Amino acid sequence: MRGAAMPAFDDGQAETELPRGTVETDVLIVGSGPAGGAAALCLSTLGIANIMITKYRWTANTPRAHITNQRTMEIFRDLGIEDQVLADASPHDIIGDTVFCTSIAGEEIGRIRTWGTSPDREADYQLASPSLTCDIPQTYLEPILVKNAAARGTQARFSTEYLSHAQDADGVSVQARDRLTGAVLTIRAKYLIGADGARSMVAADLGLPMEGQMDIAGSMNITFTADISRYVSHRPSVLYWVIQPGSNVGGIGAGLVRMVRPWNEWLIVWGYDISQPAPVVDEAAATQIVRSLLGMPDLDVEITGTSLWGNNELYATHLQCGRVFCAGDAVHRHPPSNGLGSNTSVQDSYNLAWKLAAVLRGQAGPALLDTYSAERAPVARQIVLRANKSSREFVQLFDALGVTGAETEAEMVAAIEERKASTPAGAAKRAAIAVAMELKHYEFNAHGVEFGQFYESSAVVGDGSARPAPARDPELYYQPSTIPGSRLPHAWVGSSTDKVSTLDLAPADRFTLITGIAGEAWAAAAQKVAADLGVPLRAVVIGPGREVTDLYFDWSRLREVGEDGALLVRPDKHIGWRSMSLPADPQAALHAALSALLDRA
Repeated sequence: MRGAAMPAFDDGQAETELPRGTVETDVLIVGSGPAGGAAALCLSTLGIANIMITKYRWTANTPRAHITNQRTMEIFRDLGIEDQVLADASPHDIIGDTVFCTSIAGEEIGRIRTWGTSPDREADYQLASPSLTCDIPQTYLEPILVKNAAARGTQARFSTEYLSHAQDADGVSVQARDRLTGAVLTIRAKYLIGADGARSMVAADLGLPMEGQMDIAGSMNITFTADISRYVSHRPSVLYWVIQPGSNVGGIGAGLVRMVRPWNEWLIVWGYDISQPAPVVDEAAATQIVRSLLGMPDLDVEITGTSLWGNNELYATHLQCGRVFCAGDAVHRHPPSNGLGSNTSVQDSYNLAWKLAAVLRGQAGPALLDTYSAERAPVARQIVLRANKSSREFVQLFDALGVTGAETEAEMVAAIEERKASTPAGAAKRAAIAVAMELKHYEFNAHGVEFGQFYESSAVVGDGSARPAPARDPELYYQPSTIPGSRLPHAWVGSSTDKVSTLDLAPADRFTLITGIAGEAWAAAAQKVAADLGVPLRAVVIGPGREVTDLYFDWSRLREVGEDGALLVRPDKHIGWRSMSLPADPQAALHAALSALLDRA
């Protein structure tokens, strides 16, 4: 984290008489997963007192989420934990190919370069961000978030179960149970964040409006250890899709073998008919499934866990009520396709935390908090629909292989084998498979979905510019822009001794005004506006002879404003306002824009 943390806000009001034994804090967070851990870390980094509770006695005990995309890695960079994450992650260069096969040791059907590792996409990812996608299982990520949050001030309490809440004009009173003693305690907070997962009690108690449904399909997880490096290290990947007719669980016989740690710790995800009784997966059954999908009948396997879970297609259309907010899986529930779950959860909290800090410090009016739903609910909808669409798009590959119409194992095997035939039918099948594989780029290389989040709310002061029409497919390709509501574009800038991203110029503890040499008058204006509004705001002038130089001349091509124009960057790196050129009274223009953004008009 760059910049000093600010002191906690004291509203100067007399304390309300509270029940004896009540614990007080500014923000209470329910849940310690990616959303809850990130919320605690963001708030503590900003100097906001917070308590994080979870009913569990430890952090995630199964790998769960793993793909950590560039936008999330940028947030970790801003919070000063990127190096810790990378130290525990599988690096970008080995997460590349996603393989489709009949078993790990069996025949390949095809493979697709994923997560921006293809030569024709690598440049898109390198140009977009100072950080690259990596793979870190949730079992490794959550402890990093919680550890750093606690080190910076979060009071983290495990084995503490949320029971209920009641809010009033001044705060929220939460009832929680100590699961060790059974004692019920009251926690009084100014604000409550429900980050308690896909079965969120906080969201249920709020009655948040939801669209879609839960448990549309069933899946089982099997975690195991086995050294299979000689089968996979030559084609490094985190995902191996196995299409295996005759498997005794799940219709067509398609499952996922996922690398947890290279190359001896693994997770299998296997579907089952959720309308039927749940399958019983004991150690013998799990071992048989592992050996079958791997195609290694005599493999020495250690089963480390099994679990059943439901695939969902549900999102909240509004994420808050009064002083209570929900984030993460509590408000967007979907299958793991596209790897969007934990990423969006972290990004929810990053959006919310700076707004809570500004209101708690008296730097912003309460309407700023309403922009959380306005900005993040559309994202929740988009990712739920995209992830489920990606999951359904596998049907095209099954159709191309000819297995969906087959009724027996022998028919399925024959259909898959037909792709090898030197016949018109074989040629048609090969062409259809190629088309179906191309479609999977929308799951594994959806750079625009991962990066192209555009905010429209009262925390964005528009300049009359329409959002630009996409030059390429907006799901596959990210298109940088400085139109208010866009994420600040990345470019490498710096000096003769240092190189930083433009994102590094705008840390999470302040607003940042970026301009050029011809706009140096903005610097004095920013200083006066900051003092007048009591808001942390720093101007950065980019140009030769200044502290920051446009090293590669990339910034001048990306900024879309004149050298005397300015970009007002919010603490979450989204552009809140811009001026195309220097007005007659830059102080008045900036004051008006920042006041409107912060509900200070």
